[in-house]
Amino acid sequence: MDAPKPEEISHPPMEQLQGLEYCIDSNPSWGEAIALGFQHYILALGTAVMIPSFLVPLMGGNDDDKVWVVQTLLFVGGINTLLQTLFGTRLPTVIGGSWAFMVPIISIIHDPSLQRIVDPHTRFLNTMRAIQGALIVASSVQIILGYSQLWAICSRFFSPLGMVPVISLVGFGLLDRGFPYVGRCVEIGIPMLILFIAFSQYLKQFQTRQVPILERFALLISVTVIWAYAHLLTASGAYKHRPEMTQQHCRTDKANLISSAPWIKIPYPLQWGAPTFDAGHSFGMMAAVLVSLIESTGAYKAASRLASATPPPAHVLSRGIGWQGIGILLDGLFGTGTGSTVSVENIGLLGSTRVGSRRVIQISAGFMIFFSILGKFGALFASIPFTIFAAIYCVMFGLVASVGLSFLQFTNMNSMRNLFITGVSLFLGLSIPEYFREYTTGALHGPAHTNAGWFNDWLNTIFLSSPTVALIVAVFLDNTLEYKDSARDRGMPWWVKFRTFKGDSRNEEFYTLPFNLNRFFPPS
Repeated sequence: MDAPKPEEISHPPMEQLQGLEYCIDSNPSWGEAIALGFQHYILALGTAVMIPSFLVPLMGGNDDDKVWVVQTLLFVGGINTLLQTLFGTRLPTVIGGSWAFMVPIISIIHDPSLQRIVDPHTRFLNTMRAIQGALIVASSVQIILGYSQLWAICSRFFSPLGMVPVISLVGFGLLDRGFPYVGRCVEIGIPMLILFIAFSQYLKQFQTRQVPILERFALLISVTVIWAYAHLLTASGAYKHRPEMTQQHCRTDKANLISSAPWIKIPYPLQWGAPTFDAGHSFGMMAAVLVSLIESTGAYKAASRLASATPPPAHVLSRGIGWQGIGILLDGLFGTGTGSTVSVENIGLLGSTRVGSRRVIQISAGFMIFFSILGKFGALFASIPFTIFAAIYCVMFGLVASVGLSFLQFTNMNSMRNLFITGVSLFLGLSIPEYFREYTTGALHGPAHTNAGWFNDWLNTIFLSSPTVALIVAVFLDNTLEYKDSARDRGMPWWVKFRTFKGDSRNEEFYTLPFNLNRFFPPS
């Protein structure tokens, strides 16, 4: 038998991901695009409902307050998504609520001056205004780093090797949002996971009018089937004598969103009253803004690959961060209860559907705005049990993580240096946040517990984020460990041409601003 040829045992690196049906600037038919946009909207509901459902009761709010925060979060998310896809990175990314802001927000909720307020609704309003003030001040971090191009300068220290742990842990770092929630209602979660994988992967060849209908709309179909199944279990009394926690995660009538939602109501700035400002709250929130910046950087790199685009040039990435800062400013002005970041699950959906079209994401932003104004209809979809979303996250987060691993093809993984950096940064990126989580669960406060609350929030927020820890470790090691003689091993010859807008002719196709705005903001 002849020895195999080199090309038969290895795969050449590919700058753009193959196998996508539609890339960033190609569009499906309008009917298909609208259906895909609605699918992205449904997926974005998981986080948009989960964050207010967790925070609003802690703030003293009732069901009416919760549903109004959900609507506001979706409304501002729709605006931010349109801004980002039009004027930011222009990548097909949904902008939604972020879990990275939990530590400083919970610190504000537990502020003694707010805890002393007896009336729950008054405490809710005062807490929301304090969060708004902190978000407004902290948003300046991303606005300054983005529009001054400082983040573009920082990104010059990134390499394909350094980005692998960051992008991978954007997905893997959210593992606690996956199967742990599926396990809280296995009779819904497991069928959802199996059905979604079956439709999107095993039955993807099934076509109607040359459209792979089951692959393209696996999420909509499987959510509809399992939601109906969950409603049948609820209506039949299957959970009548089950523990309260099981009912909360399994029943379709426990969210109390539909009854509390108004028919029509438009969110507006300062709807909760004038924001209040506190230096300690604002400094603590700045750590969350930095974490959001780092996580979004990894998410933008993943989105570019799943949209079959080139990696965003440094100034485009920085421009996107600047617009994301504007988004956090809008979060503070409207009062969404949390800050913004790129929705990781929606990036995964780009790969699952093999549609990376920008237009589809802009349509989903329209659905977010539309259904946040028509409260009853939006609340109907928002009442989907979170267990169903968690099952989808198991696939979506894993898909995004694997995109990060795909950047290893541009590096030399026969190098002990590269193996060391990749392994250590991935392990510490998972292990350090796990230590902080376990410590916080047991002690009811983070490992950083000094008299300076803002300092505690900084350390606890930074080290609870897997992508942030990975970036600190990977970029430091990559730029200090034998870096002068390892440019080729790190993947720099391939990476360097994407640093500048004019480094690759395809950048103009993917990242040029609309309405001929590049005349006023010439790319660098």
